[in-house]
Amino acid sequence: MKVMLVDDETLPLLQLEKMLETNFRNIDILGTYTNPLEAEKMIYIHRPDLVFLDIEMPELSGLQLGERIQEVCPDTDIVFVTAFDQYAVQAFELYAIDYMMKPIRLKRLKATLGRLAQQQKIKAPASTEHVDRVLSCFSTISVQSAIGQDEVIKWRTGKARELFAYLLYHQGQVVYRDTILELLWPEFEASRAIKQLYTTVYHIRNTLKTYQLEEITINRVQLDNGYRLEVGNIQVDTMRWDELALATASNLIESTVSAAEQVLMMYKGNYLGEYDYLWAEAERERLRNLFLNHARKLHLFYMERDLLKQAIKVNEYVQRYMPLEEECYFNLMQIYAYQGHDLAVDDQYHLLENRLQEQLEVEPSEEVVTWYWKWKEKVTK
Repeated sequence: MKVMLVDDETLPLLQLEKMLETNFRNIDILGTYTNPLEAEKMIYIHRPDLVFLDIEMPELSGLQLGERIQEVCPDTDIVFVTAFDQYAVQAFELYAIDYMMKPIRLKRLKATLGRLAQQQKIKAPASTEHVDRVLSCFSTISVQSAIGQDEVIKWRTGKARELFAYLLYHQGQVVYRDTILELLWPEFEASRAIKQLYTTVYHIRNTLKTYQLEEITINRVQLDNGYRLEVGNIQVDTMRWDELALATASNLIESTVSAAEQVLMMYKGNYLGEYDYLWAEAERERLRNLFLNHARKLHLFYMERDLLKQAIKVNEYVQRYMPLEEECYFNLMQIYAYQGHDLAVDDQYHLLENRLQEQLEVEPSEEVVTWYWKWKEKVTK
């Protein structure tokens, strides 16, 4: 394992170097540096497997340097070394960065290197096999393989997940650092918030690496005042669905309706629906309305051709993902009434009534209530 050590204090740097050389045969120390700017240049040239970084250094902090390393050398692992008190250490644990307290203990060093070795062993087989990846943002943030398997991405912190989602929503655009700090850490003073930002970006990059999503990049732009996320060749299902829904619903004819229905079935829940992100609400509502409009067009297409089975399927799908959307219940009630399925009409009405009452404490609309009781009167005569 190729290793570099960076610490502005000479004594702890020498102590760590000696500890590594004495106790670990597989460690090849490429260099030790007290100047973080000099270390940065050499790290880019030699691309070590692991860098030990002190947190508090002049000119360039360990967190800042760690972020830069991740941009240029994403395969390089980083362990932070800190003299902070226990309260500060808990903050680093929260943000999922491996760390060691000064003075470094041999037992702790062995545990850290053992954990990193195990992680490399897990990653190695996956890196030899290319798998097409699709990132899903319907309901949760998950990753899909080419064979359709879904896995919800596990983030060590909610802040990392939200920052990734926010940058992804603005993919290809510059998101200014001050905007991010105000969104995620409004209660922190500036210097502390910036450190949390560096830490969180570092963690996001590691998570993307774990899920073989390295093509998604996060780079600093405009003199470090902003970030821009690029998805590369990774497909994002909500973006792809948006394009397909607009294309297939614009001209429904016999030859295109099957494709339009397949697009409808690609919708798997509200955009980031499992996360309470207020900034996502406008996009959530836009995609939701696009989905409903798409379903409405399919329903009318099938009803005009008396294809009731297909119309039922469309409305049941809407009901599955939009359980408080009155229109799909009303459509099903009318179809079942036309078919003479009286019990099914009753079931739909009462299902709508109960859900609206339980979730919103409201009654069905006057139009639906009037239609139902007129129908009820007619069938009971």
